[in-house]
Amino acid sequence: RYIEQFPRAGEIVLFDRSWYNRALVEPVMGFCTPRQYREFMKTVNEHEESFVSDGKTQLIKLYFSVTKAEQARRFARRKHDPLRAWKLSEVDLQAQDLWTEFTEKKFELLKKTHTKINPWHVIRSDQKPLARLETIKLILRTVRYKGRSRSLDYKPKTDIVIPGDVEAKRMRKLFLASGNYDD
Repeated sequence: RYIEQFPRAGEIVLFDRSWYNRALVEPVMGFCTPRQYREFMKTVNEHEESFVSDGKTQLIKLYFSVTKAEQARRFARRKHDPLRAWKLSEVDLQAQDLWTEFTEKKFELLKKTHTKINPWHVIRSDQKPLARLETIKLILRTVRYKGRSRSLDYKPKTDIVIPGDVEAKRMRKLFLASGNYDD
């Protein structure tokens, strides 16, 4: 269902979660079997490499990461604000209670699907405007296009945009020290 939505020449397409629902939400919430999860994790890198093998398509994988406290604050705001209530789902309401499980799946996702060809970029997103600005800089730095200004600084802040393998190493170090993947 996602391949049908892939961009044609000169287009940009953004997916919210995309096929990675199978790696995060579905196994935690019981929406897929353990076997389906394992199969996805086993094959996703190969599929993604096939997407970009012609050199005409770029895949930029972004993981917008918020702290548990920030997620709780955003959910509370959505719950009490009629203009934001539509953003709150049943899965969201259960997410706080399943934080540890989601964090474990995040670690597995980064560890197994961050590749040299299709790396992850973890965006620290507690501050939405800053996260958005740094994401735009990352995209402008990554995408090849004509007319790009060489005088602008497209380098994202390294404390906001973190390579997926670096984040996975940080999480592993935390786990070894505390038994938890999250600070």
